[in-house]
Amino acid sequence: MTEKKIVPRKLQGFWELAPEKQVIFEEMLEKIKEIFKKHCFLPLDTPAMELSEILLAKSGGDIDKEIYRFVKGSTDACLRYDLTVPLARFVAMNENTLSFPFKRYQIGKVYRGERPQKGRLREFYQCDADIIGDGELSLVNDAECVKMYKDIFQNLNLAVQTEISNRKVLFGLVNGLGLGDKFSDIAICLDKLDKIGEDNVAESLTQLGLDKNQISKLIDLIKMSGNSQILQSASKLSNDEVFMQGIDELKSIDEYLKAMGLTEQDYKFNFGVIRGHNYYTGTVFEAYLANNRVAGAVGGGGRYDDLAGYFTQRKLPGVGMSIGMSRLFDIIEQSSQEKVEFCKCAVIPMGETLKECLNLVSFLQQNNICAEVYAENKSFKSKLKEANKRGVPFVAIIGENEVQSGIIAVKDMASSQQQSLTKQELLNLLR
Repeated sequence: MTEKKIVPRKLQGFWELAPEKQVIFEEMLEKIKEIFKKHCFLPLDTPAMELSEILLAKSGGDIDKEIYRFVKGSTDACLRYDLTVPLARFVAMNENTLSFPFKRYQIGKVYRGERPQKGRLREFYQCDADIIGDGELSLVNDAECVKMYKDIFQNLNLAVQTEISNRKVLFGLVNGLGLGDKFSDIAICLDKLDKIGEDNVAESLTQLGLDKNQISKLIDLIKMSGNSQILQSASKLSNDEVFMQGIDELKSIDEYLKAMGLTEQDYKFNFGVIRGHNYYTGTVFEAYLANNRVAGAVGGGGRYDDLAGYFTQRKLPGVGMSIGMSRLFDIIEQSSQEKVEFCKCAVIPMGETLKECLNLVSFLQQNNICAEVYAENKSFKSKLKEANKRGVPFVAIIGENEVQSGIIAVKDMASSQQQSLTKQELLNLLR
């Protein structure tokens, strides 16, 4: 009786790449990590699962519905839905041994049980870099987060422009209009301007009880964008103390960015950048590919006053930046023209020369050359086809004559030309 086979399939919305795409993804990760390390960020790898009371401390609303939660015996745990709460828990647990400001980066998978669709998966990578202070944190760190976007995307051969604002500016204007108690709802409405248009935003604000004059002032603010000169123009919109504090902070960040060598091509100020999350309290920013804003933000972040308030009495302000890994990978993978090389040299034995082939491959690998032996009992022609299919640039052929002479037949798969080389000459060629 034939055993019924199980249909191979994976859970919908979970991350899986073919090997040739995984190579591109890992190269992208290494280039990002390279910049984090240059800025003296330390790596952190927190567990994929956290105790539910920890992970749910700062959640609420839709997030609670999306969390993967498990109970095993007396343990109630969840798969992490972001990297921020695990960071808060880690800092609170180690606050007496960490050096502040504490700079960490983390790239890892997170899990959300939402409906899978393009650009939204149940399992996806987050890429975060945060700077945590003890009691206070200089605005220089906000500027550094913005600068890292330029450095990272430059390392990926992409041009990026970061758009910067400050939540205090919007809150100060709202407060000055006597609407401070409605700030969260107003911010959510204004954050939808690009998606639903000015008329629909105005209608939503009207339903919140705002009059035409109030709506006009708010929309006028969030439509303002440009270089540092708009900071002076915006400062005329309100005399509120918090509003002016936000403007002054943006002026300081502008000075720091210029001192870091950034230009108007690298960043601009845009009061339409709101970042809907309520935990942002100051600087906020979003990164877009230069001249391609319609592709959507490829990163974002901002300043928050109290990272670990649920876990410790110690005030730990922070600022962080993140990169949209899925969107960025799609862009890089689509623009990649080069065929991925898994192997630099395939070695094919002719006759009883397998041991000599293994010796050659070992020599090449010791000299940092990716190489492998095609040891299977297949025809020479089929092995050449396999090397061509895999995109192997060179094939080394070793038969009895090559063993006796110490000379290797090397075939260039692109030109089909063949030459005879010593082991050292082959190594030099592959290098």
